[in-house]
Amino acid sequence: MSQIQLIECDPGDPAALVCLDRYYAELAGRFDGGFEVSRSRDPAAGQLVRPLGSFVVALCSAVPVGCIALKGSGGSMAEIKRMWLDPAQRGTGLARRLMTQAEEIARELGIKTLRLDTNRALTKAIATYRHWGWTEIPRFNDDPYAEVFFAKAL
Repeated sequence: MSQIQLIECDPGDPAALVCLDRYYAELAGRFDGGFEVSRSRDPAAGQLVRPLGSFVVALCSAVPVGCIALKGSGGSMAEIKRMWLDPAQRGTGLARRLMTQAEEIARELGIKTLRLDTNRALTKAIATYRHWGWTEIPRFNDDPYAEVFFAKAL
């Protein structure tokens, strides 16, 4: 874990694109009916950079092994998007480090509440969010892949 570095970058950065490509491929294999990013409510790149949001990549020896995005709109509420870990990094505490980093950035940006959505197929993610103190809430978007919704006050 100590060799893993968290960096903020543009969502179009090559390291970010590696993570997103792997994330989308994993979802395509896990969701009933697959996953097509063009059908999802993919955030605009400008919402994932300061001063609205952020995109954080985890690097291990310069190899991208995880990411998380903070999608902001300039208000006091933002969303966690595109959280992904390389399967070899799961269970190491890296997911918690990424989420903590995103929450710290959100606080710096004046965000008071975070929301996120996920799919029922991602049962470990759902359990993890509950364990970390996220509260299940009603649907807040029309993303066709989103089935479970959470919020957390900062």
